[in-house]
Amino acid sequence: MTHQGDESQVIGLSEESILAEALDKAGRPGFADDSFREPLRVLIRSLDEEADLNAAGRFSMRTRIVDILVNRLRLEEYLDEYPEIRDEEIAAPFVIVGLPRTGTTMLHRLLSCDPKTNAVAWWENRNPAPFPGAEWGAADPRIAEAHVQVRAILEAVPELAAIHPWDPEGPDEEILLLEHSFYSTTPGSLAKVPGYDTWVKLQDQTPGYEYLELMLQFLQWQKRQAGNAGERWVLKTPHHLGFMEYLFKVFPGARVIQTHRDPLQTIPSVASMYYSLWRLASDDPDPLEVGRYCKEHYSNALNHCMAVRDSMSAESFLDVDYRAVVRDAMGEVRRIYDFLGLELTAETEKEMLWWVEENRRDKRAPHEYTLEQFGYSEDEIERDFAEYRSRHI
Repeated sequence: MTHQGDESQVIGLSEESILAEALDKAGRPGFADDSFREPLRVLIRSLDEEADLNAAGRFSMRTRIVDILVNRLRLEEYLDEYPEIRDEEIAAPFVIVGLPRTGTTMLHRLLSCDPKTNAVAWWENRNPAPFPGAEWGAADPRIAEAHVQVRAILEAVPELAAIHPWDPEGPDEEILLLEHSFYSTTPGSLAKVPGYDTWVKLQDQTPGYEYLELMLQFLQWQKRQAGNAGERWVLKTPHHLGFMEYLFKVFPGARVIQTHRDPLQTIPSVASMYYSLWRLASDDPDPLEVGRYCKEHYSNALNHCMAVRDSMSAESFLDVDYRAVVRDAMGEVRRIYDFLGLELTAETEKEMLWWVEENRRDKRAPHEYTLEQFGYSEDEIERDFAEYRSRHI
């Protein structure tokens, strides 16, 4: 359903035209791997029929999908020429999980200060495949493109700058790599897509996580060509909370750092962030609908994570309290390093202390929202997150 008055001007979201545009842009005759077809079809239908996209939203969603498909095609081209990409070993990664607004970004960027780690930068997430004609060692045009994209996002919705520290060159969530498989919860953060969201959560997520591994192999291979590959990946996304068993299936040696903060503080903040993102694509998203989605999505994800943890060795997990990170970030980093069995060098600690000072929360505008704005009450959140709050808060 759309609100454009002239239907002839509606930006098309047909599968055929999207695939044709991607193939034309990439200059490829076809896809070697078409495992994405079914989830893509479900996503397109949901965007077209449920998301109530405005013209800008339809354009941005179509562009995003085309770009993802072009990245897949460029990866296939590299695999044809450099099959050794698949031989890259992704050693057991360090994975930070937790609700948004629980300090995951801060910990991710602190651990990424260590030169022995690999992290996925925002610009690599958006364009994991080099642009045609790029040369190793030269200035990467993907970085300039990322700055343009972030600037456009913050110009469209300025309040996003108060919600999240946007850094085109900084480490960010690998869920944007996972999105290339179309087995991802990213679309639900950008628009109202209940049909797709429900469908994708019922699927076997193995193909998505295997494609994530391939993407990490591709990026690690690129880092190796540039002479800056680390020893271990440090990953971070709340997405893994709802699919923890697949994370360990594909990355069996993963070490998980789970951050905790009271959902009374986090869930309304998350809803505010999602509402701002939905507004990029739809003229009048319902804040109550956003609120319901965020509460159900994250309460289910946390319950799932707790169930998976109960079935696994406790040695694979370390719990980190957000309040402890705020009080003494470096103290918590040292505790994490002990858990991971790593040495925190004086040089790395110096880099981390610099990052903490440069990225103090009071350097950004305050993030303002209310529980009532999204239809919440304290009693309701306490009830729906009762088990999690009892165990971790």
